[in-house]
Amino acid sequence: MTFLLLLRILGTLLVASAIGVLVYFIARAPSRNASRLGLRGLKRQRALQDNAAWAQLEPLVRWLGVRVNGMLTDEQYAAMDRQLMLAGDYLGLTPEEYLAMSILSGLGGMAMGAVAGFMMGVGPVLALVVAPIGAALPYIAVSEAQQERMKQINRGLPYAIDLMALAMSAGQDFPGAVRQVVEKSSDPDDALVAEFAVVLQELGLGMTRKQALENFARRAPSDGVAEFVGSVVQAEERGNPVATVLQIQASVSRIRRTVRAEENASKAGVAMVGPLMLVFLCIMLLVMGPMLLRIMKEFS
Repeated sequence: MTFLLLLRILGTLLVASAIGVLVYFIARAPSRNASRLGLRGLKRQRALQDNAAWAQLEPLVRWLGVRVNGMLTDEQYAAMDRQLMLAGDYLGLTPEEYLAMSILSGLGGMAMGAVAGFMMGVGPVLALVVAPIGAALPYIAVSEAQQERMKQINRGLPYAIDLMALAMSAGQDFPGAVRQVVEKSSDPDDALVAEFAVVLQELGLGMTRKQALENFARRAPSDGVAEFVGSVVQAEERGNPVATVLQIQASVSRIRRTVRAEENASKAGVAMVGPLMLVFLCIMLLVMGPMLLRIMKEFS
């Protein structure tokens, strides 16, 4: 009984110390200039319209983000900004708001752990275990959004290149071909369609084709996108027909997608061996268990 009481007191002190240290670092952190949202602001407006829970939480995240924006170094700020960019500007978050979201998620996990700990009779010790898990949830969500975005881009790129090559063969220029991909898409929220829409916006703002495509390759760093951008840029610089280059690039992209699908299929077969063995052992236990119990009962 005394040990449990000491454990509760120690857990309470640790939780209070963690909250105090967090408040101290937030209070003494220097301020940083506010971020300009730009296209990220448009993503935030759409997220606020589509996600009611995020619309309720966003003011608190924005308020806390202003107060923790000085806690990040320039290197950390750049790394978090790149992670959000690769995730398609997830929820329109800025790096400081990303940090604020992790802090709030960690505090929420700490509160849930404290409540569960008191219900289980172990005090606030469980809060120290659950808090890091809660703080990691925004990172997990952003990483999943990044992976899903890259899958959409790699999956839809061969079809988009085919449509662009067909449009250019019919007399369209490159911006017109890209516009055909955007306008003919059945899913305006698709990651590849959104990226081509950004390319059109940058071309409309006066960027060169090379600059707009290189920005696209920077926002979507995959082998297929890099080869597509490199092929179009080289064709433009050397004066080769872009439509012919796009047709060749579409064939290469389809071959790469087929090879990737075969690799994933072969890996899936190996990965299923473990679960299948567990299922086999469970079936054997269900079949042999009653027989063994009956035999043991007869000899006892």
